[in-house]
Amino acid sequence: MELTWRWFGKNDKITLDMLRQIGVEGIVTALHDVPNGEVWTVEAINDLKAYIESYGLRWSVVESLPVSEAIKYAGDDRDRLIDNYRLSLANLGKCGIHTVCYNFMPVIDWIRTDLNHRWDDGTSSLYFDRVRFAYFDVKILRRAEAGKDYTPEELRQVDELDARITEAEKEELIDTIIVKTQGFVNGNIREGERHPVALFKKLLALYDGIDRNALRENMRYFLEAIMPTCDEYHINMCVHPDDPPFQVLGLPRIVTDEADIRWFLEAVNNPHNGLTFCAGSLSAGEQNDTRLLAKEFAHRTHFIHLRSTAAMPGGNFIESSHLTGRGHLIDLIRIFEQQNPQLPMRVDHGRMMLGDEDKGYNPGYSFHGRMLALAQVEGMIAVVDDELKNS
Repeated sequence: MELTWRWFGKNDKITLDMLRQIGVEGIVTALHDVPNGEVWTVEAINDLKAYIESYGLRWSVVESLPVSEAIKYAGDDRDRLIDNYRLSLANLGKCGIHTVCYNFMPVIDWIRTDLNHRWDDGTSSLYFDRVRFAYFDVKILRRAEAGKDYTPEELRQVDELDARITEAEKEELIDTIIVKTQGFVNGNIREGERHPVALFKKLLALYDGIDRNALRENMRYFLEAIMPTCDEYHINMCVHPDDPPFQVLGLPRIVTDEADIRWFLEAVNNPHNGLTFCAGSLSAGEQNDTRLLAKEFAHRTHFIHLRSTAAMPGGNFIESSHLTGRGHLIDLIRIFEQQNPQLPMRVDHGRMMLGDEDKGYNPGYSFHGRMLALAQVEGMIAVVDDELKNS
């Protein structure tokens, strides 16, 4: 596997010189200053590519070339936006960049309710609390018919929480769910938005009447439109699984499990239409066994995210150590190193530790925590490669 690292551009507090020193080989990044839907020019791509190469590294994967919302809900300007997307893909191919990670999640990207959940050893990691998420949905967002998505026991706990939660905690929950986890990845809501809940409701309304089947057909339409460009410029598109991999906020999610993955791969059966195998996202769903999924879809995987989660009572989950949890990372490494070696891999969502929390890093994207995870994963890769050589 190629050891890669998600880097947020020239203003990232984690510098390329730091990454070179810890053994990173490839960079995963994007043109974060280009608004969603606009064309990535050859000049802008080459400028960032040359900067990365000046440090002896290479731009291995684009994460992400965002898919505009109007493409997902089939808005009036869908075809114009797809044309722009195709131009960006062509320009990436001309510049020698051939792997693009994207997602097809409506409105909201990955979801957590706590960005700094403390462990006994003093580190912290990302956490999803189902009752607190239900509280946001039912009491803050006040989404129509939200109560139907939760059990009577969960709704009882929501009412209990409502009796004791403070206004500051409510604001933190809003900031965590729809601002901090979204804005730094070309999200729909940016830091500093004065009325994030009102804006979020408007975004949700765009998907009125869009169910799983409709969203699937919109994904098929998008993929069919871009595949000729991918064929011409040898671009591997790899969709990221939904995170968490279940339906939320009345929105359809369509990359959640084995059946979903098989559907989009067969719907547009082109080798350039592939998967980002995110062990963390997939393992957050108790319906998924990451080892079985890896064996099934390794041949259509173009990029790997190695992290792990631990399922907890009540539908909660936490980002666990890369050595533990439901991700089963060493087993995944064995599968991919046998079936599809040389794939780019990045560790993901490392813990906050050793002063990371004071550096202003993006949520989940610490330096020391990810460096520890990279060392753990590199060790697992070395063990597996030695096993394969001696088998």
